[in-house]
This record gives sequence, C-alpha cells and structure tokens, in this order.
Amino acid sequence: MGSAVITARAAATFEPAGRSVATARAFVRDTLQGWGYTDLIDDAVVLTSELVTNAVVHAGTAADVLCLRAEDGVRVEVADHYPEREVPLQSTAVDFGSPDRESGRGLLLCAALAARWGVEYTPTRKHVWFQLDLPDRPVGIRSAGPLLPVESLPVADRRVRVAVVQIDTSGAVDSWNEDASFLFGYAPEQVVGKQLTDFAAWPQTPGTSTGIAAALQLSRWEGSYGFRCADGRVVPVYASHLRVRDTGGSPSTVCLMVRDDERAVLQSPVRAPVGDGESRSADPFEVFIGSPAPDDLDGLLQRTVERARDMLDADAAFLLLATDDETELEVRATTGLPSARQRFARVPVEAGAGRYGSARMPAVHDDLMAVEGAVPLLGGTGMRSVMTVPLKVEGRLTGSLGVATEAPGRYTNEEALRLQFAADRIALAVESARLGELERLRRGSLSFLVEASDLLAGTLDRDQTLALMAQMTVPKLATWCAVYTIADPSSDPFLSFVLHEDEDLIDGIKALLSRIDPPDPVPSPGARLWGAPAKAAHDAALRTSMRSLSDDAPLSMANSTRTTLATAAAVGGETVVVPLVARNRVIGMLTLGKPSDDHFRQEILELAEDLSRRAALALDNARLYSERTAISQALQRSLLPPSQPVVPNLEIEVIYRAAGEGNEVGGDFYDVFPIRDGVYGFAIGDVCGTGPEAAAVTGLARHALRLLAREGFSGPAVLERLNAAILDEGSRSRFLTLLYGELRPQEDGSAVLKVVCAGHPLPLRLRQDGSVQAAAEPQPLLGVIEDLELYEEEITLAPGDVLLCVTDGITERREGTRMLGDDGLAEVLANCTGLTAGAVAARVLRAVERFAAEPASDDMAILAMRVPEPQTL
Repeated sequence: MGSAVITARAAATFEPAGRSVATARAFVRDTLQGWGYTDLIDDAVVLTSELVTNAVVHAGTAADVLCLRAEDGVRVEVADHYPEREVPLQSTAVDFGSPDRESGRGLLLCAALAARWGVEYTPTRKHVWFQLDLPDRPVGIRSAGPLLPVESLPVADRRVRVAVVQIDTSGAVDSWNEDASFLFGYAPEQVVGKQLTDFAAWPQTPGTSTGIAAALQLSRWEGSYGFRCADGRVVPVYASHLRVRDTGGSPSTVCLMVRDDERAVLQSPVRAPVGDGESRSADPFEVFIGSPAPDDLDGLLQRTVERARDMLDADAAFLLLATDDETELEVRATTGLPSARQRFARVPVEAGAGRYGSARMPAVHDDLMAVEGAVPLLGGTGMRSVMTVPLKVEGRLTGSLGVATEAPGRYTNEEALRLQFAADRIALAVESARLGELERLRRGSLSFLVEASDLLAGTLDRDQTLALMAQMTVPKLATWCAVYTIADPSSDPFLSFVLHEDEDLIDGIKALLSRIDPPDPVPSPGARLWGAPAKAAHDAALRTSMRSLSDDAPLSMANSTRTTLATAAAVGGETVVVPLVARNRVIGMLTLGKPSDDHFRQEILELAEDLSRRAALALDNARLYSERTAISQALQRSLLPPSQPVVPNLEIEVIYRAAGEGNEVGGDFYDVFPIRDGVYGFAIGDVCGTGPEAAAVTGLARHALRLLAREGFSGPAVLERLNAAILDEGSRSRFLTLLYGELRPQEDGSAVLKVVCAGHPLPLRLRQDGSVQAAAEPQPLLGVIEDLELYEEEITLAPGDVLLCVTDGITERREGTRMLGDDGLAEVLANCTGLTAGAVAARVLRAVERFAAEPASDDMAILAMRVPEPQTL
C-alpha cells in the first residue's frame, strides 16, 4: 500500500471448491466489518468474489486471501497457484472485453471499482490485488448552512423533545427515555417489552411492500409515520432509525423521534450539488444494481443475481420471470448453477407436479432435503438452504428472486426481508426491461412472419415449400427440425424433410427419426412435447458406448460411435411438435428440437405456431397445385397423338409449343396417322383461343379426323362432317382453321398429296432450286357456317422437295409493329435447301424465336415433310 502504515492484517486460504467462494466473501465481509470499514464492504466483497472464483473454479487451485488495513483504506490480495498462465500484455488503453464473458471479468471490475489494482507474478503463484480508499471524512464540520434571519429559522418548542426508543431483535421496545414519555404519555413500564407495531401507525402506501418490520431490519432508515399516544390520538412524528450491535454481537435498532413539524432537528441535510450543480438523490435501484446499470434485460438479470448472491454470501442465486398470465415461471438468470442447462425452463406457480411452492410470498427453506421438490430449479444441484422472494409490480407477480447455499439452516426471516427489500428496488426496472424485450421480440416476429409469408407464397412446388419451411425454422427457432407429411387421412405420417444447422448431423438425425414411430397427428393447436427422439438418442448412445468399451470392438466402430454420440447430443434437449393444419385437416407435423438439456422459450413456441399455420396452407396449396397439374398433364397427354408412324420414302418432322405455363396442349394441334395400306393422313390446325376450352375442341377434331378418314370419306367430306360436329357443341364451339390431307408415297420416289386448306395459313413448297410458293388455295374455315362446299387439291412432291405447314402462331409472331408474316416465313424457308425435314423445322423455330425478345403468347406448330433424294453409289 505504498508508504501507508499497515495497522491490521487478516489472511485465510480456501480450497478449490465452489463453496469456497461464499466462504471467502464472508471472511472479507466480517474482517472489514470488524475494522469499521463498512463503507468499503460491498465493493470489496464483489471484487473478492470474482477473483476467488477465477482461482478456485477456473484455475482449479487453492486461493490465498490477504486483507491489509491502513488509515486511508484497505488492500485485498488474492493469490492462486497457476503460474503457467500467460502474462497479459497491457497498453495505455486496456481492453478486457465484454463484462458478460467469464474470462477477464474480475480485472474489469477491479478497473471499475478499485482506486488502484495490479497483477504480480512469482515463479509459483500469481497475485491480483486491489486497494479501496476510504471516502473523505473531514474532521470537524460535516455540513453547514448559510446565516439566516431569525424569522427564517425552523419553528420548534422552547424545549425540543427527542424521544429515544431502542428496539430489540424481536421488534419489542427495550428502552424508553423521559422525552418519549412526555411526547406520547406512556411511562416506561407501559411500553417496555411490547412490540413497536402496537404503537406505530405505519403508512400503507400502495405499490410498496416495506413495512415497519422490514424498516427495523435496515441499517439506516429515515422518514415519517404516526405514533398512537396514551390518550388515543395519533401524533405524526419524524424518525431516524439506526441499526447497531452491542459488544456481544446482538443487533438492535435505535429510534430517534420528534414531532413532525420539528423534523429539521433530525432530517438529514440535502446533498450538496454534484456535476452540473443539480442536486441528485440516491436511486434505490442503482444502490443495489450499481452504476451504470445494464441497458439490456439479460445483463440486468445477471447483475441482479450476482449482487443478491454477494449481498447474502450465497453459493448460488437465481431469478425467474413470470409469464403474462402468471401461471408459470421461466428461468432467466442464474449464478452458481448450470445456467445453460436450466435457461428458459418453466415451472408452474400454483397447482401441479413440481410447482414452485413459494412464488407469491417470501419463503425460507431450511433444508430442501426435508421438502423434496419445493424449488424444482435446484433439484440435483446440492443446494440445501434456500430463500426466495417475489418480484411484484402494483401487486402483480412478475418474477421470483432466490439465493441458496449448500449448508442447511443458513437463512433467517430477517435476511428474507432484506432480500425482499432488494427485490422491491429492482422489480419495476426488471418489468420495464422485460416489456421492452417483448416488444422487440414481437416486432422481430412480425417481420419474420411477413417475410415467411412472402417466401411461401412465391412457390407452388411441394418440395421447395418443405425446404423453405425448414430453412426458416433453423436456426431462427430451433437447432434442428423435421417435417412429417400426411398424404390423406388414412395414411401414416411420412418423414419428408430434416434439417440441422450443422449439415454433418442431418443424416444421423434422419436415420434416428426413421427408426422411431412418428408423432401422433393430433389436430389440437399449440406445441406439445415429444420425448421419443431424446430417449431413442440416449438409448442408442448408451448401446454404442457399451459396445465400444468391449475388448473385441473393432477399430472401425470409432466413427460410428462418434456419429451416434453427436446425434444424441444434437437431439437430446427439448423436442416439440406443432401440427400443420390446413382446411380443417392435419396434413403433417413440424418438429422442432434443441440440443442436450436446452429448452424453448414460450415466445419461440408461439412464433412457431404462427409459422406452422402459414406453412400448412402453403404446403396444402402446393399439394393441390401438384394434383391438378398432374391431372391436367394426364388429360393433355391424352389429347396428343400417339407415336408418329414411319412413312416409307418420306421424312416427317413435327415441332409443337403450347402457350402458357404447364400446358402441353393448346388450341394448335397436328396429327399424322395411317388410313389404309399405302395411304396416310396428316393434319395441322388452330382452334380459336388457348387453354382448356381450346384443348377440348382440339381433342374433338383430332379424334374425328382419324375416325372419318378411316371410314373412307374423302378430304372434303371429312371436314364437312367435322364442321357439323363443332357446330353441335353450341356455346362451347370454337371456330377452327385446318389443313388436312392424304399422302401416297410413289414407287418412283415422289409423293402425291391431296390437301384441303380450310381457312388455315397456306402450306409452302420448297423446290430444290430454292424457289418457294404456296401449295394450295384458301377455303372457308370450320365452325362458322353450316353448309360448306370444300374441294381438295393434288400436289406432287419430287425428290428433294419440302412441304412446310405451320399455324398462325408462326406467321403472326410480332416485335412491336413488325410481324414475321407469310413473306418472312417464305424467306426463312428459301434458305433451307438441301436440309432434312428435322433441320428445316428447327431452323424455322429458331428464326421465329429470334424475331422477338418476348416469349411467344400463342401456340405454335410446325409440320415439315420432305421427299429424300435417291442415294447415289
């Protein structure tokens, strides 16, 4: 301590055990209390707690604590026996990291609270020391006011009476002075031995829970209340309470009381201005939490349990927050307990197994072994003596604060009142921070659901919907998830998708879930626990571990063991199932999981329920779309012609493009079919419009053409009868353009065609010399008038000639005001001399597609026929 004279010394060594931290805090507290350094106790205990924790818990060695007293303050040294630790390199601006980190937090607190501190290394140990200076205590004047005129002085009787009453530990009056008898009319023998509460009229202020019994336990209290006199009157008094202890260590409270209008005699002077000159009163919240207070809920709760632990020399402390309906308590902060295992766990407040039996009122449990399950959070932790107090805001339960030690019978009711007073200080701040956190969570949840709805609405593909559902769940809501689907009410749930935030674990989880029965498809809303995965994972890990320990276990089992154990850890926590209900039917289940010993927050489960409703509707829409698409495609395929026949001595190529997504058949159609030996029919047509209505007329036309042609009717007769059939459809009829013909391959290598062009774009003939001309004359279209007079025309295709037949989707291809037209098509065809029928059709389609940048909005069909040239040897 520099040149300061050491006036007292106290030392102790603590074994490397968790309970040593509380013992070290008690040692420092008692030492400083005995030296009279009460102003330094709180900071010294906090710093000692952190440094001893680093030594006995993190370093795993014994801790030596040395307290040195000087006239101007106290120095505390904490030494461990872990010299191998790296010496920290410091610069001018030392950064110890976040206060929420375990490592370095003790040094961070030293820098914040101590006047001086340092780290010293020797070959065998490391010392961390801090020095706390006594606050300035000027000799002589403590406070003084200005000179005032006599008329401005406070008014008092000629003789001021100050009642001095001493109260023992039971709250009874132990001594009563003469001024007390004068003020209240009682002789000493009338009040000594009686409870002060029999005479004090304590104010009942709504929203506060500090009564006179609690006030008498405080080290200092000042304020006003009423006192019942011997004549029955209640006299308002101003009192100053000071808690003291006698030489034997027994505590008592000295109460000084004056008439309320003479309070200036006892009232503490207003604090001197600080900072910018404004007066500032002590904030009870900051007195307990410290300044600056954490600005986030988790930080505030963690600071609260640490201060509660230090204040009562406990081994552990915990804080639970109540749900909105006050039916359950949720673990939010612990110290000295396995917080990662317990975080967000819930226990009921009132009835039910494992209820939290002391949530609504202060309670002291002398020994948890005598009342098993009284505090479910502490089961299996080794804690024996527990004290819990409620957090209340305006009479409503908002949480519970508790401390615990490993020794039984540790706490008294007086200490419970002390903890309750601390809980009252922070209850409103905790509730305000909790509501702020809920608001942030709800805003985030709303944004999440809006984004999820947009993504789910953007697809009608079932597999993509399942993948999106899982990807939105992991890791936002859970560590892993599985989606079960149900095809129909009579089907069993099927495992359709599994996802984990670590892709290496997906196969193991999928294999595990495949071996167990799926969850029951219960339609009731809400998330329900499902313990089967965790149990199956635990059993598999146990069996694998036992096999790996056997003497004859092969080395190849090592990888399998690691996979099984990793899977068990991944699904060993809480697992919940949320039903996927759409249109009043369960179509699947969304399963959410956490790793070992982890729990879900209620807000996350509520968000998962909202997501499940949206995902279920999207999944069902994808199912309906897939079913209807399959039906539509099956019907459309039935309208397409079967496999194209092989016509001797003739090349035939067909290209067909139906407009509209998912359409295989539209208003355009084609067909090539055998009529009789050596005679083949061909057709290409265009029904007015697109879509299902046009496809229905397409089916009618194609089947009618085949049937009538095979009955031996000529081309004009076939089309006249088809025209009558279309008109018979009434309001469902559509007009139809059709090019129909019969072709006969000839022995000389040519082909003879008889064609009828009923309102259809004229067929184009390409000769070997590159000339192109129309091969037929236009005639009336079908489906408009009843009496048609059609005729057929004969065409002879020589070897090397090409006949190109198209629908108007080809010739009417547009780019702005330009249109391909008959002339543009003829120009394209003229450049196809010498090409096969397939190459001609492909070149025409490519030219049409390149003519405009926009996709085609009309059906397109191309039928190219070519007579091949004879092969020369």
